[in-house]
Amino acid sequence: MKGQYYNLLREKVIEGTTTKVPDYTRRVIHLPRIPNKAVAVVGMRRTGKSTFLWQQIDEGIRSGRSREGALYLSFEDERLAGLEAGELGVIVEEYYRLYPRWREDRRAAFFFDEIQLVEGWERFVRRILDSETADIFLSGSSAKLLSREIASSMRGRAVEAPVYPFSFREYLNHRGRDIAARPQAPSRIERSRLDHELLNYLEVGGFPEVQHLTPRDRLEVLKVYVDVVILRDIIERHRVTNPVALRWMVRHLLSNPCGMFTVHRLFRDLRAQGIAVAKDTLHAIFGHVQDAFLVHAVPVAARSERQRLVNPRKVYPIDSGLIPIFSGTGGLSWPTGKPERARNISIIADLGHKLETAVLMHFLRAGLEPAYVKTPGGYEVDFLVRNFDGRQALIQVAADLAAGEVREREVRALLEAGDLYPSARRLIITLTPEILIDLPAAIEVQRASGWLLSEDIF
Repeated sequence: MKGQYYNLLREKVIEGTTTKVPDYTRRVIHLPRIPNKAVAVVGMRRTGKSTFLWQQIDEGIRSGRSREGALYLSFEDERLAGLEAGELGVIVEEYYRLYPRWREDRRAAFFFDEIQLVEGWERFVRRILDSETADIFLSGSSAKLLSREIASSMRGRAVEAPVYPFSFREYLNHRGRDIAARPQAPSRIERSRLDHELLNYLEVGGFPEVQHLTPRDRLEVLKVYVDVVILRDIIERHRVTNPVALRWMVRHLLSNPCGMFTVHRLFRDLRAQGIAVAKDTLHAIFGHVQDAFLVHAVPVAARSERQRLVNPRKVYPIDSGLIPIFSGTGGLSWPTGKPERARNISIIADLGHKLETAVLMHFLRAGLEPAYVKTPGGYEVDFLVRNFDGRQALIQVAADLAAGEVREREVRALLEAGDLYPSARRLIITLTPEILIDLPAAIEVQRASGWLLSEDIF
């Protein structure tokens, strides 16, 4: 082994077992506990994956494990450039040389951040799983390997723990408002405060770094996030040869949040603009954009896979904070005063997209994959979601239902979809539940701020 690597890795082992745990906002993330499996912490850039690793170290300390029992090592260090997989073994040997009792009768925990920067790292990690008594956590996202691919690279020896931007509860906790896991019914004052906080959350979004920035700086930072994903996680990683088509697709998807999307329609639009690209290339690019966690596609509810494939998918950004980048509203929230009606409608529609995105992310954090429903009468229900125990829910999301025709459409869609899924709970989630009166008994109404803080989706 090259001398500089040995000394550096030894230094990093010492540092990784003595560094004080940094301050963090606690994340509520399901962590699979399966014997002899590594945990791959996955997610879009800047969502807090590294911070979540530190949270696991801290929770281990709180449960009785000494600090030396957890090794945190980040490979995003320019001094490690050129390190090869065969040289990684010194990390384990040096750790146990410093702390031999953890090899004898204790279970250490290894946290490897950005390990994919080392070619052939998978063989090293699988060897540790086979030969040592230790818990292993992996995390990383770079041009060389997307974080989701960490799990697949491990050939079934890893399970995923997705990290998304802050949930509404995490957003409140980050701002010093500690909300109980099962909050009691709020008072009218508290309910108004939560409603106000939700409007801010929908506008700001959940990326940790932007929480206390000005609107201008926040949007600039989020634009950089999108650009870095496009360049490093898609163009460089997948060697995309048509970046114009890629950027057109990303702009289209983020400027039409919660909208229907088909590759065929985009293909026609690009051709009309004189941009030559094959449909197969567009399908591949769409897959790359999803794999980079920039957007999430929701299929239609259907009995056959063919029906799901031939119908449009509804595409959502991974966070409501990304919507103002391309929507043209500039992040404006609930309208005040007496603006022009067209602008008023535009802002309310934009707010509705943000709320619908937040609801989708609530499902994904719970490990659920919803679909949307198209009824025989041509109506649409935003989400059909099935729980692990078989329970179902049909859910409509609407920011404002003051207009009678909007209320009638949302209710009619739920009633028609209820005929298709008679056992499903029928629910409307809205910012203005007080408007919904005299509804059919089969339909429930939930205040959005309360529902997003509840663990009872069904």
